[in-house]
Amino acid sequence: MEYDVVIVGGGPSGLTAAIRLKQLAAEKGQDISVCLLEKGSEIGAHILSGAVIEPKTLNELIPDWKEKGAPLNTPAKKDQFLFLTETESIQLPTPPQMNNHGNYIVSLGNFCRWLGPQAEELGVEIYPGFAAAEVLYHPDGSVKGVATGNVGTGKNGDLEGEPGMELWAKQTLFAEGCRGSLTKTLFERFKLRDGADPQTYGIGIKELWEVKPELHQPGKITHTVGWPMDTATYGGSFLYHLEDNLVAVGFVIGLDYQNPYLSPYEEFQRFKTHPAVRGVFEGGRRLSYGARALSEGGLQSLPKLTFPGGVLIGDTAGFLNVPKIKGTHTAMKSGMLAAEAVFAALTANPEAQGQEVTGYSAAFQQSWLRDELHQVRNIRPSFRWGLWPAMLYSAIDTYLFRGKAPWTLHHKHADHETLKPAAEFSPIAYPKPDGVLTFDRLSSVFISNTNHSEDQPAHLKLKDPTVPVAINLKKFAGPESRFCPAGVYEFVGEADSPRLQINAQNCVHCKTCDIKDPTQNINWVTPEGGGGPNYPNM
Repeated sequence: MEYDVVIVGGGPSGLTAAIRLKQLAAEKGQDISVCLLEKGSEIGAHILSGAVIEPKTLNELIPDWKEKGAPLNTPAKKDQFLFLTETESIQLPTPPQMNNHGNYIVSLGNFCRWLGPQAEELGVEIYPGFAAAEVLYHPDGSVKGVATGNVGTGKNGDLEGEPGMELWAKQTLFAEGCRGSLTKTLFERFKLRDGADPQTYGIGIKELWEVKPELHQPGKITHTVGWPMDTATYGGSFLYHLEDNLVAVGFVIGLDYQNPYLSPYEEFQRFKTHPAVRGVFEGGRRLSYGARALSEGGLQSLPKLTFPGGVLIGDTAGFLNVPKIKGTHTAMKSGMLAAEAVFAALTANPEAQGQEVTGYSAAFQQSWLRDELHQVRNIRPSFRWGLWPAMLYSAIDTYLFRGKAPWTLHHKHADHETLKPAAEFSPIAYPKPDGVLTFDRLSSVFISNTNHSEDQPAHLKLKDPTVPVAINLKKFAGPESRFCPAGVYEFVGEADSPRLQINAQNCVHCKTCDIKDPTQNINWVTPEGGGGPNYPNM
């Protein structure tokens, strides 16, 4: 199937790019064919974020979004920023980047479910349940498009699963979200990360609760730092009060943590027991659960955005504004900039195949998006000094230099390089779940509606099956059994002959294993289309 543009990923950036391309075509009286692939069973099925949305880009893209029924139903009303000790909470001044006046608390999945029909009304062809599994190339090395399905070859050259269909395009936009499996191959083939800092990531774990009406405060936003994290580990929480007695609660931990015994999932469950937090959920009911990695490196970790035949947009490139704790408006803006540059290139040379759209990078450099990321570029890397030095530096950078300090701090290491040997730490004794406020991983995966066909090829590949026991278990006490928030990895068998069991059906597609595995032995590839979580209202 041939198109002018193929977009891989139905998140905010991919849908925005599709809409903008069709808007420009309509404005210029031209025809441009656009196809969007989404590996989830429907648009929004795999979307997970806090989320508070800044409507800046939405105002640019669809100025009449209110009249069109965009699900931005809960205006932000009150910001609260707390430092937690084990038993106390101390209110801190809210940093200016975290001021949410004019923003909205949303379900990002439902927002994407609304964006999808906006794109289809303009003529975009959307194919949910189709996972782009392989990048296709022209003989000259430029990107030709993508193939769906399990079309890669096994060790003996045999096809793994049924061959998928090929989608060819003059330009392919990769909007895979954090740690895109195809984007990783593009990084290597086109050396897109040369000259950039290592990307650093966080793991965000979230639950959606229905709380008692008297405990619900629509529009209230609370963020915390401190307990249960130690001051050397980057992390913090959010509680967002949406409409209809719903509260989204979550915890984000930087994947540059050092202690191999740390379990992000267990830390999140423990966080909910804090006296300043647990009261919100008394008499409430947990509705949904999910997890997703996010790119935290910022401006200095951005890769080269263009290559022959394609571009990177959204969180697959890493446009998150970490201090602001927002990435939707930035991802959408990258999609708009890319769409405008791609449309201009296709209009100037309609028959060109595999050209490099350098206008996208130039437009980014001149945009408010670049200015916004530049202003906060030093805050996340400062946290390698620890919580208190970083907060002091962030205040100086924000209030004294106003984001214009004459230096740029850098990320020194990739997240998989930061784990220290287990011998340097003691195991963490996490409390047992009570089934009321705190829960085990398998019951959590159950309410994420995650499913993969049992007869499909495994999408979690080990480059060397001996490494998990010989290195990860021996040196790091098997961290994959803790950093996965879905219970995918567990060591089983006798003490003298352990083995790693991979429960791939539990996978919620968070990508943490692909990022944090200290030996980079785990390779996450796309499962069959439609597999994975089916998040409602997340």
